[in-house]
This record gives sequence, structure tokens and C-alpha cells, in this order.
Amino acid sequence: MAGIGFEIRKILERDSYWSVLRAYGYAGLVSGGPWALSILSIMMIGVLAVTLDVAQQEVNAFQICVTYLMATSLIWSGGMQLMFTRFVADRTYAGEQAEVLPNLFGVLMVTMVGGFAWAAPIIFWLFDGPFFQQLLLLCNFVALSGLWIALIFLSGMKAYRRIVWTLAKGYSLGIAIALAAASWGLNGLLLGVLIGHSYLLFSFLHHIVREYPGNALLKFDFLNRNRSFYSLFAVGTLYYLAVWVDKFIFWFIPHTSEAVIGPLRASIIYDLPIFLAYLFILPGMAVFLVSMEADFAEQNERFYRAIREGDTLMHIEYRRDRMVYAARQGIYEIFKVQGITVALCLLWGRDLLHAIGISPLYIHLFYIDVVAVSVQVLLMAILNVLFYLDARREVLIITTCFFVTNLVFTGATLQLGAETFGYGFAASVTLSAFLGLFILSHKFNRLEYETFMLQN
Repeated sequence: MAGIGFEIRKILERDSYWSVLRAYGYAGLVSGGPWALSILSIMMIGVLAVTLDVAQQEVNAFQICVTYLMATSLIWSGGMQLMFTRFVADRTYAGEQAEVLPNLFGVLMVTMVGGFAWAAPIIFWLFDGPFFQQLLLLCNFVALSGLWIALIFLSGMKAYRRIVWTLAKGYSLGIAIALAAASWGLNGLLLGVLIGHSYLLFSFLHHIVREYPGNALLKFDFLNRNRSFYSLFAVGTLYYLAVWVDKFIFWFIPHTSEAVIGPLRASIIYDLPIFLAYLFILPGMAVFLVSMEADFAEQNERFYRAIREGDTLMHIEYRRDRMVYAARQGIYEIFKVQGITVALCLLWGRDLLHAIGISPLYIHLFYIDVVAVSVQVLLMAILNVLFYLDARREVLIITTCFFVTNLVFTGATLQLGAETFGYGFAASVTLSAFLGLFILSHKFNRLEYETFMLQN
């Protein structure tokens, strides 16, 4: 699934400052762009809508609705994203690419129709607004659930310029429609986001159809236990639950939140710094895609090819050492780049908050969150390496640790007081990253034994 990583490596081979900027720019937009651009577009719609005399209450309700829609759609589709990614990788490796497209339509049907089935009664029961508003919320949830599935193909597609251009057009269209319909208040803003995300979903499906041939319209082979790994479904769901559980706690504890619209609540204290901090993961995500999805993936393939082709033990050990070195270098590069990003945020954080009109009272929590999300990028890189090593049980242990510790530590910070807010998430992701490093080191030390002795 690392096709775009190799394409970006070709840009870097031109050996110029401009090629470096282009390569890492494309990598950042493809890997972290959809998330970062979503946050930026929501913020931009909110700011511009206020200038168009949309009531601040309507803008706040819009931003909270989209945040909840993104959180619930990611949790709902997260397990299927991971399980289906492995299914696609296995089919590609087996030379059965014609199986990918019909199963993609199958997974989209399961995710989107299933999401509609359980979300519709909840939305229509809990929200007492106009029917059109309820319908917009439901359609946004279904579109986002499908979009997250389509986005898993981005790192496997080589047309990076087309991908970036599609992202730019989709979010620009969403902003334009939202502002054009701003006179409708919340409904108009939700309509803009729906059209933008729907455009992205169908555009990426168009790109995928061009990349993958199909031998049928619809298949559900990805649900077959002999061809898929349901442990990956558990990992994907747990990971997104772990990422969002601290936000949900702050949203639904009365003294840290307030009601906004229907059953939805927001935390003025917690929300803004954490979502602003997530914008600063792009440098690390760019390095993640280039280093881990290209360099490590290449060395990993060479190691297992040497084993399959019956190479000498000395050469197999050499390939193992090269793979370990690529993993360590990739993790080190992410650590270095995100470390620099954190340092710059610590240096200029107050000026940044002042420039965008945010109270300096948020600065302490912003600092903590920038460190936490930077460690989260490191954790993602560690999990990625373990996925390449097919260490599904170990990844499940790490994601379970992430979820449980974030739940417990965040609850503890609520008891300790406002000065500890944010430390729960930071401590949880740091502990999980250290656990991941320990497990990864142990896995590398036993790699030859497990490769040769524990296979059927």
C-alpha cells in the first residue's frame, strides 16, 4: 500500500531543495492532509460565516456538530478501515487485484448502510430540530464514514498530484457552498460540508476505479474469516476510541462542558488547544510516509524475499539488520522533525495564539497537547512497523493500553484540577509509545526465530 511513498522518493532523488520541499509537502498533504484540511476548513467556515452576520451560536453549533460527526464516523469505520486495508494488501500480493474493487463496494455498503441503520434512529430521536437539519446530520455521517474508507487507498495510489488537487477542490467547494448558503444558518453550513465531503468521496472512488480493475460489481469476501483478520477490526476500533475518549470525557462532564445543540456538548477549556495542536502533526506525518512507507517497506520486502528465495543465512541476517536500521532511522527522523516542531511551538506559541485571536490562557494546555500529538505520530510509526511484521496481537495490546490509560488518566486529571488537564492524554500516549518501542525491540530480536519456527 506504499505506492505513493516510492513516487515521492523519486522526487527526492532529484537532489535539490525544491524537490525536498515538494516531496515532503505532498507526503504531508496525502498522509495528514485530509484531517488537517478538515480542521482548517471548519475553522475557516466559522470565521467567514461570522463576517457574513451568521449568529455566533449557529457557528458554534456547526463546529460542534462536525466535530461529533468526525469522531463518531472515525470510530464506526476505524475497524473496517484496518481490516480492509490488510485484505487489499493480501489480494494485491496474491495477484488478485480484480478482487479489490467489488469488495470495496461491498465494504462501502456495509459501512454506509450499516451506519445509516443505527445512526438514523439516534439522530431523529435525540435531535428535536427541523427534519432537514436531522437529515443533513445523518447524510454527513454516512458520507464521512464512506470517505474514511476511500482514503485508505491514498497511500497506495501513485497519482499524488491528482490526489492533492482533488483535496484542494473538495475543501474549497465545501467552503464556498457553506458561505453561499450561510443565510440558512446551521443548515447552510452543514450543507456546504456535506457537498465538499461527498465530492471528495466520489472523486476518490473515481480515481480508485481507474487504478483497480474489477471482475464483478459487488463482493463481500472481506467478511470471510479465512481471508480477513477480525483482530484488526478490534485494533482499528480501539485505536480511534483511544484517540477520542478523553474528548468525550471532557464533553460530558458537566463542570468542564456546556450544552450546545440537542444532546451535543462542548468543552471550552479542552477543545480548542487539542484541535489546534493536531494541525502541527503534518511535518511528522510527511516524514512518516516517506521514511516508513517507502524506506522501511522496501527493506521489509527485501528481507522476506530473501527468505522466500532460500538465500544464505548470512544474507538473510544482513537484510534483517538493514530492515531494523530503516525502522530505527524512520522513528528517529519522526522524533527529530516533530521535536523541532514542538520546539517552534513552545517558542512562538503565544504569538501564534495572539495572531489568530485565541486567549493566552490556553497556552499551557496548547503546549501539552502539541507534545502529546507529536508522540502520537511516533506511536503510529511504531504500530505501522508492527503491522508490517504481522504482530497483530502485540498491536492489540498496545491499542488496548492506549485506550484504558487514556480513560483512566483523563479521569484522574479531572479529580486533580484544571492545572493537570491534558496531562492524561499526554501520559497515556507516551506510555503506549514506550510500550510499543519495548515490544518492537523484542520483536526484532526474535525475528528470525518467529519467521522460521512459528509459521504453519
